[in-house]
Amino acid sequence: MPAKKKPAAAVKQPPAGRSSKLLLGAHMSIGGGVHRAIERSCSIRCNAMQIFVKNNMQWFAKPLDRADIKAFIEHTQRCELESVFAHANYLINLSATNPQFHANSLRALAEELTRADQLELPFLVMHPGAHLGAGEQAGLDKIVGSIDAVHTVLPKLKTKIALETTAGQGSCLGDSFEQLAYIIDNVREPDRLCVCLDTAHVHAAGYDLRTESSTRKMFAEFDRTIGISRLAALHLNDSKTERGSRVDRHEHIGKGKIGLNAFRFIMRDPRFRKVPKVLETPKGKELLEDVENMKTLRELAG
Repeated sequence: MPAKKKPAAAVKQPPAGRSSKLLLGAHMSIGGGVHRAIERSCSIRCNAMQIFVKNNMQWFAKPLDRADIKAFIEHTQRCELESVFAHANYLINLSATNPQFHANSLRALAEELTRADQLELPFLVMHPGAHLGAGEQAGLDKIVGSIDAVHTVLPKLKTKIALETTAGQGSCLGDSFEQLAYIIDNVREPDRLCVCLDTAHVHAAGYDLRTESSTRKMFAEFDRTIGISRLAALHLNDSKTERGSRVDRHEHIGKGKIGLNAFRFIMRDPRFRKVPKVLETPKGKELLEDVENMKTLRELAG
């Protein structure tokens, strides 16, 4: 499968005049309304945030009303967050073999992209899909066709799709940079795609993040295959499982099988300074775990 790199449109960066230091935060709950996620993030000094735009375990939701959108966009603390983006629900599978499931996936993705666009979010992170026995090539081609179909019905939408690297669990696609490159290279509008790299996922998929040197090599491979210019976000998660396990289990920073070396490299590499870095590690309602993990990452930044 070809992995020919195409030039990427620049990923939207923080507005001029705002600080660009670190861009660090966490995924936040939208319980009580999407605007409440802003308050939760700011309460622990995040300047980056990821949210779901609806319940992540339901296919569909009633449309956002004007009050919801205004409460989010015009929130008094919104200016404290330099980067805010969304994650798609986990039911979406653009490679689904069941016709109804596939139709639901297309509709759900279109609706979530619309919600993200209404909230003025630059991209929506999405797991590419699982081929469910149809085979890798058939699965990738179905994802390409599905993205094209969604883009066709949403021609003016500004929010991009950020394909997320996966652990390759089961028949999930996206566990290799070549697979993501294939999708990008074959859709009709590649400039409407970018990529989110998850450290726990690439580790579980078999990429070596044990040392700073091996992490540098992993990113060099990413750049050759996809292009660093397409990197829109980083999910910073340690892993409960061994390298190559193909099992997706997140752990607190430095407490898992990845260790601190990879995170030190990421936090200090100037190429990633303007790339939002977001935690998806386990936490309670008080967000104390996020505070501790961000403290660790800030210390690694030096």
